[in-house]
Amino acid sequence: MIVSTKQQQIAKLAKEKPKLVFTSLNHLLNIEWLYEAYRLTRKDGAVGIDGETARDYEQHLDANLQSLLERVKSGRYRAPAIRRVYIPKGDGKLRPLGIPTFEDKLVQRAVVMLLEPVYEQTFYDCSFGFRPGYSAHQALQSLRNHIMDDGGKWVLDVDIQQYFDTIEHTQLRNFLDQRVTDGVIRKMIDKWLKAGVMDGSKLKKSVIGTPQGGVISPLLANIYLHYVLDEWFANSVKPRMLGRSSLTRFADDFVMVFEHYEDCYRVQQVLTKRFTRYGLTLHPDKTRRVD
Repeated sequence: MIVSTKQQQIAKLAKEKPKLVFTSLNHLLNIEWLYEAYRLTRKDGAVGIDGETARDYEQHLDANLQSLLERVKSGRYRAPAIRRVYIPKGDGKLRPLGIPTFEDKLVQRAVVMLLEPVYEQTFYDCSFGFRPGYSAHQALQSLRNHIMDDGGKWVLDVDIQQYFDTIEHTQLRNFLDQRVTDGVIRKMIDKWLKAGVMDGSKLKKSVIGTPQGGVISPLLANIYLHYVLDEWFANSVKPRMLGRSSLTRFADDFVMVFEHYEDCYRVQQVLTKRFTRYGLTLHPDKTRRVD
């Protein structure tokens, strides 16, 4: 059975049974799945801590993939530390970026290919970042439509401080429990969360956060905010508003639009408490109400 057919079956089951917890996904992970993950993995990226390039890995591709499959299935796979580099930001500061090894990128891609069909049925349409078929342009168009069509007069523009670095692992595991408890997959995710970061010659162990740059990090970050923000806004916030309201999110950047000032003000007050509960902090200078 080809990979895309298996993914369609996962997606169909996830959509038909939104409360279903997937206890067994790793049986779909076979050598063909890894070949497809290899095909989808960027070959021109920077190297990780082992210095191995995609070309190096390809020289013994069959043997490498067979070995990788056996290590993942048996639990012997060891997630290497992420190599940290710093890239300049527009404000003169530096943004930390994590670079996994090529093999780690490949196996992260393989796991994303298993999880994405599940969570694409779970995520809301207000989420646009790092999802197949969604783009920043669509997010902007959606935001414009909400302002123009819903009588949006007040905007809450929100920035989460160091989001990827402050995701709480225990909370993330609790969220994952709601849809995926497959032992092999969950052990892999735990290994990536604990792998640590090689910053120069120093190894820093990870107790919170998912390093930016990892293939699986954007999906884990989306899962976290789906439960902390998207689901909460749809089920608890929106029904309590005096007027119309909306949420548009791209990864960790999001904008809320309100018809009434009172709604905008109330949500801003409660949002800080909501995020604090999950270990997240709103940036005091970049989070603002806009008339």
